[in-house]
This record gives sequence, C-alpha cells and structure tokens, in this order.
Amino acid sequence: MRYLITGGAGFIGTNYVTRLLARGETVALFDNLSRRGAERNLAWLRDTWGPNAFTFIRGDVRDAELLVASARDADVIVHLASQVAVTTSVQDPRTDFECNALGTFNVLEAARLSGRAPLVLYASTNKVYGGMAELHVEELETRYAYRDYPHGIPETYPLDFHSPYGCSKGAGDQYVRDYARIYGLPTVVFRQSCIYGPHQFGMEDQGWVAWFIIAALLGRPITIYGNGKQVRDVLFVEDLLDAYDAAIARSDRAAGQVYNVGGGPAQQLAVWSEFSPLLEALLGRRIPVTWGEWRPGDQRIYVSDVRKAAQDLGWQPQVGVEEGITRLFAWVSANRTLFQ
Repeated sequence: MRYLITGGAGFIGTNYVTRLLARGETVALFDNLSRRGAERNLAWLRDTWGPNAFTFIRGDVRDAELLVASARDADVIVHLASQVAVTTSVQDPRTDFECNALGTFNVLEAARLSGRAPLVLYASTNKVYGGMAELHVEELETRYAYRDYPHGIPETYPLDFHSPYGCSKGAGDQYVRDYARIYGLPTVVFRQSCIYGPHQFGMEDQGWVAWFIIAALLGRPITIYGNGKQVRDVLFVEDLLDAYDAAIARSDRAAGQVYNVGGGPAQQLAVWSEFSPLLEALLGRRIPVTWGEWRPGDQRIYVSDVRKAAQDLGWQPQVGVEEGITRLFAWVSANRTLFQ
C-alpha cells in the first residue's frame, strides 16, 4: 500500500517509516523538519534505507494545497505532525492552533478531495480529557491511584479540553471522528499516552521518559515538579505501531472509532519515585535532582483503559516497562553525540 506519514521525521514517524520500508511498503514522508531531532532522523532514514527508498516532501500541514497534492495517491494517511508541548501552546496559542487544529483539518480535506477514501489514522492525546480534578485519587507510598477506575480511563469519559494544546488537539480529534460520520471517510483516532522509544529527542515539557534518560546520561539538571508520585501509563513505540497496523488490518471494524492507547494499568509508572530506581540502576549512580512546585493542570494520575483496543483490534502492549526503558537507555547511550 501507499502510505503518507505527516511528521514522518519525528520520533513516532521515524519508527513507523522504518517498519513500513522493512516490509516493502511505498512511503511518502511529509515533514517541515522544525522539530528538534527531525533533520537527524531524516538523515538516519536516508543512510539506513538509501535516498530513493522513500519520498520526502518538505512541507507544513498548514499548507493545504501541498497536502492535497501529497495525498492524491495515498491508501493510508498517518497524521503525526503537530505542535506537541502544552507550555509552548500557552506561550504561542495561535501557532499551536494553526498546526494542530487547522493542520488536521487540512489533512482531512486532502484525504476527502483525493476521492480515494484513504484510511486516516490520527495521533490524538489523553489531554482531551482535561485535568480530571473531579476524580477520586488516593495517595499511596510511591504513587497515586484511582479509587474508581481500576482499568483506567475509558474512551467514554467526558471530554474537557484544557490548555490551548488540549483545545487544538481535541478539535482535531473531533474533526477526525466527524469526517467518518459526515463524509464516510475511514478514520481512526488514537488517544495516546506517554509513548517512548528510540529516535525520541525528549524535552522537559514533552517526552519525559526520554528527557530523564538523556539528562541523566549527559549530566544535565533535572527538575521534578510536584512530589514525583504522579503516575502515567507508558507505552513503547513498537507497541503503538502494532496498534496502527492492527487498525489498518481491521479497518472495517476500526473505521470511525476512537481508542485509548497507552500502557494501561499493567504499565503505569510514577514519574520519579518509581522511575528513578530503574534509571539509577542502569546508570550505576544516584541522580541529583531539584524539586519545583506543582505545575498548573498537572494530573496526579492518568492511566488508559485499553480494553476497547484489545477487543476490537486484538491488541495489547507487549514490551514491559523495564525492558522498554532499558532499550531506550541503550539507544541514547549509543547515540549520545546526537544530544550534545
């Protein structure tokens, strides 16, 4: 099949392009290379697969005409391009809106106008559920826990867009759903949670698993906001790509659906009280940190209920927390010059 991957030189995109090329798919990679690490990822893809193994389109999802031209022959569009940080969205909400909300609309229109009804996969976020301050959360010795959601947060949980980032990604989320209803375009929304893995150039405000590993290995200062017991369900990137493949293989069932895709209850991790012992064991020494105040809107806990994806797609995470972190640690260690 012919794939168009927006944000294809990003972290998830690089891993998916690699998987698709390895099995002989035809791939067009669409990226404006603005994200830190994107140019290095693109160079790695070219070095690994050869300059003619895929088509590279240097473009921005705000460019509607270029997207229409790029999507003309696509069978599958995987829409990964976005502005990814809450803090950046607060500082520059207009650019955040244009990249995420308008950019997603442009992708959908390109798909619709192609006349081919390509399958569109959209990388949404758990931030569409907002701060969820009304939930009953219990504080345990090393982590927070839900009182009433032992399986995590389901797709039926009320939406509550919070922050410009939450609004822009949430607008895209709902547009993708509605294009399935109104135009019959086969679309699938993945509300993703804490994806991590190789080729991730994490920063303090986005990609925290990679950021902690990078900072620890390079001796950069680490600040923990709050008490470090905040819980997230983490998902290794290869497991996410398995979900994408499963949705494509079962598109008759997945089309028009929304899936929470994260590590689920089995792969929840407190961001420092439980992560730091794993990281210090790999590093072989203690990691000094400074402590800061809670950041506004920071959830005490978010864990995805992944049972719908299991039921519809036959999908479950396979890579455990320790294995995934060890694999990412090894990749950063082997490529530390990329981060200097």
